[in-house]
Amino acid sequence: MADVHLMYVAGEATAALDGATEAVIDPANGEQIATVPQGSAADVDRAVAAAEQAFDGWAATTPGHRSALLLKLADRLEAHAEEFAQLESRNVGKPISVARGEIPFGVDNMRFFAGAARVLEGRAAGEYSPTHTSIIRRDPLGVVGSVAPWNFPLVMAIWKICPALMTGNTLVLKPSEQTPLSTLRLAELAADLFPPGVFNVVTGHGDTVGAALVSHPRVRMSSLTGDTATGKVVARAAADNLKRLHLELGGKAPVLVFDDCDAELAIAKICEGGYGNSGQDCMAASRVYVQDGIYDEFVTELTRAVSKVAMGQPADESTEMGPVISERQRDRIAGFVDRATASGPASLAVGGLGQGPGFWYRPSLVVDADQDSEIVQKEVFGPVVSTTRFDTEEQALAWGNDVEYGLAASVFTKDVGRAMRAARKLQFGTVWINDHLPIVSEMPHGGFKQSGHGNDMSIYAVEEYTEIKHIMVNIDT
Repeated sequence: MADVHLMYVAGEATAALDGATEAVIDPANGEQIATVPQGSAADVDRAVAAAEQAFDGWAATTPGHRSALLLKLADRLEAHAEEFAQLESRNVGKPISVARGEIPFGVDNMRFFAGAARVLEGRAAGEYSPTHTSIIRRDPLGVVGSVAPWNFPLVMAIWKICPALMTGNTLVLKPSEQTPLSTLRLAELAADLFPPGVFNVVTGHGDTVGAALVSHPRVRMSSLTGDTATGKVVARAAADNLKRLHLELGGKAPVLVFDDCDAELAIAKICEGGYGNSGQDCMAASRVYVQDGIYDEFVTELTRAVSKVAMGQPADESTEMGPVISERQRDRIAGFVDRATASGPASLAVGGLGQGPGFWYRPSLVVDADQDSEIVQKEVFGPVVSTTRFDTEEQALAWGNDVEYGLAASVFTKDVGRAMRAARKLQFGTVWINDHLPIVSEMPHGGFKQSGHGNDMSIYAVEEYTEIKHIMVNIDT
């Protein structure tokens, strides 16, 4: 029998106002694993009202007090680590070994933000007019409305919860309707920690709950992690009341592989970065550029390595890659590959559709893709990596930048000068040298161009949830 979960508004577990529910599906077998409320605009209104009522009291608390509460929540998450790993693995289709690795990172994120809240500061006060002293404050914005994605439900919910609450804002959070379970469980653990209305979770769909949240006139900031098309919808919805936006959107990470690289290392990192989380990662190593002198041998070895990526049931300890999130996503991925290989010159070296039940697409490598092809230019968001041959450093950098995304990139070379030139010229929020995918709580995660604006993690994220206020005191009285 499927588990029944409730949303959280004003510190209380609650059903949708109209009683509507919907099923949560296990992507490994297509079976229902839970029932959750299917919220509506009325539920958003209720949650925003609760958050607004709680705002003044919460904003008046000290950073130290807010930090202490978040640290308690981090301890609770850590104590329930295996429960959360199992939830995340089953709901998203992540291999259990991968899900277990994400929980300590989420705990570390919480503890970082708890500390960062206590060191946020303005610039020094001073007299910029001989008769006045100027002071800079950083004040909370009010009610924040956030929308979290389905690929990293818990971790990316934490990225939204922590900076919002630690800066004195109150929050209404919508998890993905496909993967709400870990966020709802976190809200349950937090229910007796934060005052009622400070942290609210409303479940439902993007075109109802999400749209109502980002367009709500009493929401002062909207934060979205999602695809670029959704980001544009959110930006248009937010225009009516000019609310602040934080958008972490799509990506199409280039991997530049030069002929002097450690090829074994590069192949291992491409497999990790391209097929981890079934490629459902906006930083995935999705388009690989290999220098002409090593291209043929490198692609042969990469094909062999991709064929060995262990796809299997998420609960199996040896599984390296599970299913994709849904039938719709699997079919979308298949469409990209079919179009890429239909008329050449690109071909599928390994991979393709997997066998059901569940939503399976095998680790796939499309080789000899043209720079202007759809498979290179557009985000597939699945376990598909393309390879393209390049000649010179200048060509590699030009092609690396020649997409509308700018979230992450990597460079594999033993030439320090070349690595630093590439890091300077690549228009991406993160550039790795001889690696792909590692992130840490202290460093920002954000992008250029249509990958959005604003940063997750780091002190930069904390600052974005505040407004700068200038106070000017007449001292000549």
